[in-house]
Amino acid sequence: MRTLAFLLLATPAIAADLRVGAAATVITPPEGTPLAGYYSQRGSKTVLDDLHSKAIVLAVGDTKAALVVCDLISLPRHVVTEARRQIQEATGIPGGHVMISATHTHTGPVLNRDSSLDELVGATSDLGRRYTEKLPDLIAKSVIDANKKLDPARMSAALRREEGLSFNRRFVMKDGSVSWNPAKRNPDIVRPAGPIDPDVGVVYFDTPKNAPVATYVNFAMHPDTVGGQGVSADYPGVLARLLADYRGPDMLTVFANGCCGNINHRDVSWLDPQKGPGEAHRIGTVLAAAVLRTTPHLKPVAVDSLRIKSEIVKLPPAPHTEADLAAARDVVKKLKEPGPKPKFLDQVRAFRVLDVAARDGKPWEVEVQVIALGDVAWVSLPGEIFTELGLALKKASPFAHTLIAELANGSIGYIPNKPAYPQGNYEVVSARGAAGSGELLVEAAGRLLNEVRK
Repeated sequence: MRTLAFLLLATPAIAADLRVGAAATVITPPEGTPLAGYYSQRGSKTVLDDLHSKAIVLAVGDTKAALVVCDLISLPRHVVTEARRQIQEATGIPGGHVMISATHTHTGPVLNRDSSLDELVGATSDLGRRYTEKLPDLIAKSVIDANKKLDPARMSAALRREEGLSFNRRFVMKDGSVSWNPAKRNPDIVRPAGPIDPDVGVVYFDTPKNAPVATYVNFAMHPDTVGGQGVSADYPGVLARLLADYRGPDMLTVFANGCCGNINHRDVSWLDPQKGPGEAHRIGTVLAAAVLRTTPHLKPVAVDSLRIKSEIVKLPPAPHTEADLAAARDVVKKLKEPGPKPKFLDQVRAFRVLDVAARDGKPWEVEVQVIALGDVAWVSLPGEIFTELGLALKKASPFAHTLIAELANGSIGYIPNKPAYPQGNYEVVSARGAAGSGELLVEAAGRLLNEVRK
């Protein structure tokens, strides 16, 4: 494809041939729908703020792609596949050109994932099933609406670091073990077991007449601050509202979570509880400030062509024995009976073993996708990815701006880096893929990034 000419303006400059459209569809569940995020069932009682499927459609010449993010804890692969089918049928955008990720809010509805955990959390309930069945239509609608709004646009990008919001939630303790979310000011904490990713990636789209269209924000941190039984988009919802206050109501903010499998908002040195809508507002406000501080530093992106590649990666399943399988079945049996319940990590282990056993030795087949425009690349990864893996991928990327959307195009849950496996604890116990799975994803993503860079 020929290189497109672009016009430098006072603020973001852009290619005349770039067109962008953005739209949102409300995906708030009916009252009573079970909420996701924990190993128990809790029905929604109120709506604190609406959930959305948000879409940005990009077009250069005859090539189109869509970036979609949903205010959900994750997206089953079958939902992605059906949404893509509808999108392609209605818009002509190839399904493989659509990246669909989840913010990972813990105050959104459960989805039927064909997992052994579905019954426990209410995904197999009538409300859970009906919501899951309706979801592809709603996702497709957001893309269809965005595609109808395609108009000439400009694109700019910037990067800022926010060091004070996110924390690695795994800690090395005095006895040499690695703890997960230990009590605040626990005297046995020695140090965090890993880093954070403080990057706040920002891509901004506006019209040639300076009218705002959309802002894509990428930051790595669990949205698990609101809690309770109220539906909420958590801090990404606060972020979107605050940025709209600055840019105007016509500007759509799309927040994609980075690699935050071991990252959350809990500062163990600070005794305040850090839970509830107020905490979500604090975090969203600080993150919005970080995004707004990039505004004077947004640089025009010289758009040449829109390049999209994806690959199905086969990940080895986590190992288990017949004894593990028998123990897992016993745990599930006890969960259904009256009386004391099994320990939390025993439950986590049981549902992982059952899900892996159901594969009957077959690898997990997951998608890694790259969408590149100018010197900006979006990468999809299929789970809750440890931040070390995201940092390694960014370091290896040939692009000036590499935005990683985890929980994208499907999810197999936690994906730790290889050194974390012998350390154990929650994320490792939960991981459906064997040690080294995360590194296979990074390798595939790095290869795709280099291929689309050529």
